[in-house]
Amino acid sequence: MLSKEKIARINELANKSKTEGLSDAEKKEQQELRDAYLKNVRKSFKNQFKGMKVMDPNGEDVTPNKIKRLKSEK
Repeated sequence: MLSKEKIARINELANKSKTEGLSDAEKKEQQELRDAYLKNVRKSFKNQFKGMKVMDPNGEDVTPNKIKRLKSEK
């Protein structure tokens, strides 16, 4: 998870971008922070999928093979 400081900085740069505009260095920093945030979101989403198990009404495991393969990856 990203620190509160980094998230606050993302929001600060977004607000500044809307009002004043950003310098080239700030644009680069903003893109790096966004990339780190998206990487974190994707990792979290993937971990949620790894913990998922799909059951049909009869109580049988019908989890898709793709999710089963993700569970076996480390």
